[in-house]
Amino acid sequence: MASPLAFIGGGNMAGAILGGLLRAGQVRPADVIVVEPHEAQRHKLRADLGIEALAAGDASLAGAGTVVWAVKPQLFTAAAEPLQAWLAGALHLSVMAGIPSASIARLTGSERVVRSMPNTPALIGQGIAGLYARPAVSADERAAVERLLKPTGQTLWVEREDDLDAVTALSGSGPAYFFFFVEAMMAAAVDMGLTAEQGKRLALATCAGAAALGLASDESPTTLRERVTSKGGTTHAAVTSMQGDGVDAAIRRAVRAAQQRAAELGREFG
Repeated sequence: MASPLAFIGGGNMAGAILGGLLRAGQVRPADVIVVEPHEAQRHKLRADLGIEALAAGDASLAGAGTVVWAVKPQLFTAAAEPLQAWLAGALHLSVMAGIPSASIARLTGSERVVRSMPNTPALIGQGIAGLYARPAVSADERAAVERLLKPTGQTLWVEREDDLDAVTALSGSGPAYFFFFVEAMMAAAVDMGLTAEQGKRLALATCAGAAALGLASDESPTTLRERVTSKGGTTHAAVTSMQGDGVDAAIRRAVRAAQQRAAELGREFG
């Protein structure tokens, strides 16, 4: 790389990005500066990735071309304030939920800020991240961010920053909705006499296969659902039961609740 890549925070998401970049040969451990105050996490980065992380930032950050913010949102201000003198020349990529780009620009002194909302499947390279760029970010810098995040999965740009709250609610929190549904399917399996392990295997394989089919097909999810749902059949009985219980409306309310909370977090910590 032409200039070092810096990470403020060395937790799971930072590790997912760094691990992918190292495996792809896009960076070397010597190309990377990581600031991670927790000793156990610094040890993990050294053992897993060969990266020597710093307990606190120093003047070496001034040479970073890109700074990735991977701290908890509530820790952002405290993490950024001691580093301000070294950050103004960099492109900044945030993987923090809720913190507005204006707050990042103010505390770093750089208008070149991209916000990202990834999700946990990024840890196995199967994630999707929503992205928003402030006007000062160039097309080349957008492309550089896409390359940086490619090892974690797909990317999707939005033109309005507020839309990241919807991305957070849909895909950022979405894996939890999926696992909640799988938990219920496993419980139903036990109710019907199967073991929890059998229910887990059947539920996860079915969901993974359905997702793969949806991604591979040009047909809408509605059409794909209808193809399985014969009038008077077993699927029809289940879908009719869920519709009677208002499951679809409950899911929409739940996702909107997550969107509203994402906006609240931005106001609270930004």
